[in-house]
Amino acid sequence: MAIRYHLDENVDHAVAQGLRSRGIDATTTIEAGLSAAADEAHLAYANAENRVIVTHDADFLRLHAAGAEHSGIVFCASPARTASQLISMLVLMHDCCEAEELRGKVEYI
Repeated sequence: MAIRYHLDENVDHAVAQGLRSRGIDATTTIEAGLSAAADEAHLAYANAENRVIVTHDADFLRLHAAGAEHSGIVFCASPARTASQLISMLVLMHDCCEAEELRGKVEYI
């Protein structure tokens, strides 16, 4: 199954637009109605929807380390990355991996 992404509130909305323009399924915090939600709620939503969460927030790494179930986490280690750079990396991951390969794992970009 193809990777579907959920971008948390710290990821530029332009990334979602860029992914969609390339035919990749991506949701945002606002679209999912999670604007004021805790990180656990974001992870639960992404897991229920079989979406890989994309984030700059290290709290998701702590949730992973604590054993939280998830469909995959893409952690953007450098907040200085541009939207264009993130889009390129996420497109590459989408084209090279299946969603099942990321389940329960963290990928650092």
